[in-house]
Amino acid sequence: MAGSITRTWIQLLIGCLVACKPWFVYAQGSLVNETMLLQLEQEYGVAARERGLDLRAALELAKSKPEQEKLLLVNDFFNDFLYREDLAQWGEQDYWATPQEFVGRYGGDCEDYVIAKYFALISIGVNGKKLYLTYVKALEFDVSHMVLTYFEAPNQVPLVLDNYNRRILKATERRDLIPVYSFNAESLFLTNPSAGLAQRLPTDKVKNSKWDRLLKTIEGEFK
Repeated sequence: MAGSITRTWIQLLIGCLVACKPWFVYAQGSLVNETMLLQLEQEYGVAARERGLDLRAALELAKSKPEQEKLLLVNDFFNDFLYREDLAQWGEQDYWATPQEFVGRYGGDCEDYVIAKYFALISIGVNGKKLYLTYVKALEFDVSHMVLTYFEAPNQVPLVLDNYNRRILKATERRDLIPVYSFNAESLFLTNPSAGLAQRLPTDKVKNSKWDRLLKTIEGEFK
């Protein structure tokens, strides 16, 4: 079982690296600007604004650190947030929150942790080519789950940033996770052989409506 899981992670790694492209991310620079702070206070209250200020301070601290420390600081910051199912938090199933909404509500589900970490890391200089939102099967809980994976170099197994396990470990050490597919702003990869193992999908199949809507919403928040 362990060997099979390791092979699956490596297959995913190969697929992600084949089609990885540079991506201009509007979140580069300051993730927490004055507009966001104002909106946090107006929509969620003074405590939310304070969380925004705490996030800005944490990102400023992390910005000058080596990349591994950036991962640790961002992972730890957001893992202190409360886990809440979408229906209880947002009143609908499978809602993808923006980082602003996640900070405002001080909680969310696995996708919300991953999305916030993704944009926070890009905002402090981590190359978006290294970061992927990765759907997995969490064997311990027998559920679908999302984690953030970080590829330090093309020939290395990714690190996993997770809200279930606070430790940042190599994917091959996470024997409790089986990767399913992985994506960022430009690409989507499957580990299902029937779909073409770790191969890039045609553009018309890559479209993820939730991801597209999320990017448009975040873009609006930064205007």
